[in-house]
Amino acid sequence: MKTLVSFLVIAMLTLTNDLIAQNKTITATVVNVTSDSGKVGFALYDKSNFRLKPIKASASKIIDGKSVVVFKDVIAGDYAIICYHDRNDNDKMDFRSNGMPLEDYGASNNVMSFGPPNFEDSKFTVSDKDVSLDIKF
Repeated sequence: MKTLVSFLVIAMLTLTNDLIAQNKTITATVVNVTSDSGKVGFALYDKSNFRLKPIKASASKIIDGKSVVVFKDVIAGDYAIICYHDRNDNDKMDFRSNGMPLEDYGASNNVMSFGPPNFEDSKFTVSDKDVSLDIKF
């Protein structure tokens, strides 16, 4: 009986540690916002939903040109973050009539080419450690 109880306790502890290890935190910081007006909107994606509906989304105030958001309980995998400076606080990115953005934006890994960000350039991996990213507009 003692052996069975010991086995069950060890199994429960192992499962608990595995579950805790899977739920990581991603901290994303935009480090060069041009003004403290408005907010920065952040969206977390995986490859299957990139630039569609985010897995998680959040907005953060801007203090001294920086904005920070924390995504909690993220399971291991490949992700990308896109963010933008919502200067006028209307909860959407504004564009010119020709499709060019009126508000600054950025993506994880800071690879900015002409056109919108793509997943392969922006992806990063969450594995056994929390992730911290600096993003530039």
